Amino acid sequence: MKTNGSVLKNLSFDRISDIEFHGDNHVTSSTETPLRDNAFVLDDDEKIARIENNFREIMETMGLDLTDDSLSGTPHRVAKMFIKEKFSGLSPQNKPVMRAFENKYQYNQMIVEKNITVNSSCEHHFVPITGKAHVAYISNGKVVGLSKLNRIVDYYSRRPQVQERLTRQVAEELRTSLNTEDVAVIIEAKHLCVSSRGIQDDSSTTVTAEYLGAFKNEPKKRELLDYIKMSLDK
Repeated sequence: MKTNGSVLKNLSFDRISDIEFHGDNHVTSSTETPLRDNAFVLDDDEKIARIENNFREIMETMGLDLTDDSLSGTPHRVAKMFIKEKFSGLSPQNKPVMRAFENKYQYNQMIVEKNITVNSSCEHHFVPITGKAHVAYISNGKVVGLSKLNRIVDYYSRRPQVQERLTRQVAEELRTSLNTEDVAVIIEAKHLCVSSRGIQDDSSTTVTAEYLGAFKNEPKKRELLDYIKMSLDK
């Protein structure tokens, strides 16, 4: 295996193999997003400044001329995008407030929000994961505004992710916030780490699902899938 470069020279063969294994097989080691204990010591402006400097070095290392008008502002734009947009879900301050309300209509069937946009990033290559999420729950006496379901999916999507983890994080958040075990989350997404590199397969998608409570029962699961299929058939 070729190991040119100062970083790779300091890595053992086993470590290089481990990096390749995790990057190509999309292995995740935890349901929680891996964060350092001091992840929030720096404020957003300080993080942007540091990322800007580091990304400038990356661009210069690749041979790009940052005195060019088109490139000169790129390090700052990328840094701001990372903190304020693409990875804003890393900050607890950006977490949506899930205010639950009394289910006055006593509606006790499933509530389904289909085709929620997923814009995330693969934590192994930092390239986009794009797709749709379908979220369902059965009220245990409380309901939440429909847009909150979209916002929760968006919040957990906007961080370096593995799709399996994203699916479980959304499900666990809804289970806790709504105080119901009856929650289901299904995500279908395209990974650019598959379509734009490696095997470069542009036709495949990945589907993950988390079924909790009543949704573990086959009839209820089938009912949910039929609701989702209704929109796909149109």
